[in-house]
Amino acid sequence: MNPLVVLKLGGAQARGGRLGEWLDAISRHAGRLVIVPGGGPFADAVRAQQAQIGFDDVAAHEMAMMAMSQFGRALASLRPGFALADSEAALRDALRRGRTPIWSPERMALAAGLKPSWDLTSDSLAVWLAGQLGAERLILVKHGVPASARELARDGVVDPLFPAYLGGTKVRAFLAAPESADRLAEGLDGAAFPEIRLDA
Repeated sequence: MNPLVVLKLGGAQARGGRLGEWLDAISRHAGRLVIVPGGGPFADAVRAQQAQIGFDDVAAHEMAMMAMSQFGRALASLRPGFALADSEAALRDALRRGRTPIWSPERMALAAGLKPSWDLTSDSLAVWLAGQLGAERLILVKHGVPASARELARDGVVDPLFPAYLGGTKVRAFLAAPESADRLAEGLDGAAFPEIRLDA
């Protein structure tokens, strides 16, 4: 049986021109992948409105997860076999049926009491979910020079909490450049993308 892989598809891919390539590549591996959507322009709107309206970080945290779900809902409409899922049972059911679940994070993250902060973004949520599901690998689709988790956090490629979340799991994390969708098949087996180490 192929190991489960969680793939974080950053919201920036909505503007990058390569979204279709990733969705096509993901579709070819239905039943093996769980997608964690970034917040993208939807989360940007939350940040902008928090500055303008002044709501607190607890509200912003919940709204940012809703933004992830908004991007996820958009993705689910773009390919047959994609399905939004908000619980572990729903994620696993979609996988069993040979579909590609897209995680809607609010329900699980709020139940787990994860820290309501902008330091916790979809990157850390993705590694947290991978740990919850017992996934073997996490692939982050985003720009960045291959480095350790701490270096990536220092450089703003991943959020500040990512190294701690990764260190708390047995998940192996990999960084995939946005232009490398054609290598996903190799990447699912850990052969194509550089691994994110914990050590500096």
